[in-house]
Amino acid sequence: MELSASSPWVALAYLVAGVLFIMALRGLSSPATSRSGNRYGMIGMTIAMVTTLITHGIASLPEILGAVGIGGVVGFVTARRIKMTDMPQLVAAFHSLVGLAAVLVGWAAYLNPQAFGILEGAHIASHSRVEMGLGIAIGAITFSGSIIAFLKLAGKMSGSPILLPGRHVLNLGTLLLIIGLVGCFTQVDDLWVIAVITALSFIIGFLLIIPIGGADMPVVVSMLNSYSGWAAAAMGFTLNNTAMIITGALVGSSGAILSYIMCKAMNRSFLSVIAGGFGADAGGGAGGPAKEQRPWKRGSAEDAAYIMKEAETVIIIPGYGMAVSQAQHALREMGDQLKAHGVSVKYAIHPVAGRMPGHMNVLLAEANVPYDEVFELEDINGEFAQADVAFIIGANDVVNPAAKTDKSSPIYGMPVFDVDKAKTIFFIKRSMGGVGYAGVDNDVFYMDQTMMLLADAKKMVEDIVKALAH
Repeated sequence: MELSASSPWVALAYLVAGVLFIMALRGLSSPATSRSGNRYGMIGMTIAMVTTLITHGIASLPEILGAVGIGGVVGFVTARRIKMTDMPQLVAAFHSLVGLAAVLVGWAAYLNPQAFGILEGAHIASHSRVEMGLGIAIGAITFSGSIIAFLKLAGKMSGSPILLPGRHVLNLGTLLLIIGLVGCFTQVDDLWVIAVITALSFIIGFLLIIPIGGADMPVVVSMLNSYSGWAAAAMGFTLNNTAMIITGALVGSSGAILSYIMCKAMNRSFLSVIAGGFGADAGGGAGGPAKEQRPWKRGSAEDAAYIMKEAETVIIIPGYGMAVSQAQHALREMGDQLKAHGVSVKYAIHPVAGRMPGHMNVLLAEANVPYDEVFELEDINGEFAQADVAFIIGANDVVNPAAKTDKSSPIYGMPVFDVDKAKTIFFIKRSMGGVGYAGVDNDVFYMDQTMMLLADAKKMVEDIVKALAH
């Protein structure tokens, strides 16, 4: 049965789907409600897909089900096999697919406008050309930008900023040219116009993300998420699909809000994020060597267990190193043992810890760390001065005082945890030879109250757990 797209039942179905998408976003705002949020999103998408299939005779049902089946199998297998440490680059890869889909839909609409119902006489309607041009442009930017983000996050290219001469002028000129061509496309329905828009948009996507350093990748991920939503919304107008417009607008706006929150947390300008190349000082970059050899103290699992057992308050700061070693379960066990000895245990989460927004929250939730023990930066930073122990596991940039003192540092201006105020600091990292993702040495390593615990994070925490038990 095929219903008319203007049927009130279709409008009602899309409205229900839209409400479920809003409930999904609300649920995903907290680890405690994330499972229900996922379920709302899945139900809403199912309703939207079924309604669209009923109201649009675009292809035969076997073809549609075949495509859905192939995509579903690929997504299921990928989700089952992917490691939590690889989640950021997986998200970037998915964003690229959304962008590419928008480009392909736009080109399909241009090449076969009659099938999409966007003809006015012998030509494509002017408003449809605006929607098509913007959708293709945003989609292409999302695709190429996400590819660069994926390569940087996966370590397949350097996380260091790649600074082209005159990059801001080049970026601004290219963006203005794309906007001008979209305007031209409304008047000139020629193939070369849309082809040039597509090519320039692919190019500007690369140019916008290449100058961004590794320390700022979490903001890039949320920004590309926003772009993918706006691309989908633009294509929703072309397809005359209300659910796609609603979904795209929700993803686009929520991604933009998240990007703004992340920028505020990192003391970055939101406009400079959109322009590209923010935080791209030549001194920053991933994987650089420590600046100098300085004296430091090495501790052991026994030292850490003894001091923390005698402490009143321990604040744990997790970072990407915890994710790499999958130490979250051992860390939860360590926290449980400390609480059994009467120690107050809290977890401090920086907005940009890890490689994507919420990375640490997801890992701690997976390990069943109580939600009421997890605190954001602004809620806990004032407590380090009274804390007996700051326990840093695999974090570097988010506890680096250079963000407050060194104007030449690529992380300068980013709010960081005041771990240097704690009475004792335990810092887990693999060796003294490496630095954080931003490529910046950390003065905390060399402080009098700091003991470096050099080992794989999971093994070190497991050794501390054994020491606490004895």
